[in-house]
Amino acid sequence: MKKILTTAALMLASPLLWAFSAAELAQILQKPASVQGAFSQQRYLKTLPKPMSASGRFVLLPRKGLIWHMQQPFDNRLRVRADGIMQWDGKNWTGGAGNAAQGRQVGLFLDLIGGNVQALEKQFDLNVSGTPQKWTLRLMPKTALMKQIFTSVEIEGDSVVRRIGLNEKQGDRTVMRFHRVQIDGELDAAVKASFAD
Repeated sequence: MKKILTTAALMLASPLLWAFSAAELAQILQKPASVQGAFSQQRYLKTLPKPMSASGRFVLLPRKGLIWHMQQPFDNRLRVRADGIMQWDGKNWTGGAGNAAQGRQVGLFLDLIGGNVQALEKQFDLNVSGTPQKWTLRLMPKTALMKQIFTSVEIEGDSVVRRIGLNEKQGDRTVMRFHRVQIDGELDAAVKASFAD
C-alpha cells in the first residue's frame, strides 16, 4: 500500500504528467507585450516543383497588430491590424480597411501568430500536446468557411510561436518559421510610429 501511495504522489508531483491545456497555452503566448525577430516562409504549390521562399523581420504587439517586413525576394513592409492591412510606400502607410473576407484572413493570421486561443476555438477544434516548454497546437476546421480553406493547421512553440504550418484544402501548404525571437525587447522608433495613430 505504501508503494502505491508513493507512486501516486510522485505522479501528482511531476508537472510533465499534468495535462497542458489550451487556456494555459493562451496565458503563455499572450504574456509578452511585444515579440520580434526574423521569419522564413516556404509556400509549396502543387503546380510548382520547388517552394516559393520569402524571409524578413517581424514585430508583433499582441493587442495592437503586426509589422511584417519581407526583405527577400523583394522589399515589402505591411502593417497588419484588426482594421486591415496597410503597405508602407516609403513615406506613409497606404491602404486600409479591406473587405470582410480580408478582415477574416487578417484576424486569423493575428490569432495564429499571437496565440489567441479563445478566438481560434470559434473556428477550429483544438488539440494541445506537449509541455509549456515544447508544445504543439493542432487545429482542425469546424466552421464551413475554414473547411473550405484548410484541412489542418499546426502551430509549434515554447514561450512564443516558433512554427506555423497551414495545410490547404486544394493541396497547397505554407510553412512559417520564426528565428532569433526577442520577447519585450526595445522597439525602434519606426515601429513605435507605425502604431502611434
